[in-house]
Amino acid sequence: MADAYKVDGMTCGGCARSVSNAIIKAAPDAAVTVDLATGTVLVDGGIAAEVVRQAVEAAGFDFGGVAA
Repeated sequence: MADAYKVDGMTCGGCARSVSNAIIKAAPDAAVTVDLATGTVLVDGGIAAEVVRQAVEAAGFDFGGVAA
């Protein structure tokens, strides 16, 4: 089951690709889906939230934690 996280600062497809690529680089087995409209990133593959946070922040975006 995928975990949903809030990511602030994504405004375009390039932003979505940057976040997705950063998470996949940190966790190659992750399946990542970005929803720009809601600022949500779905990560499937049992990846720890801390790994996702580090990848998102390294890509230059603000990690907002688990999405409600």
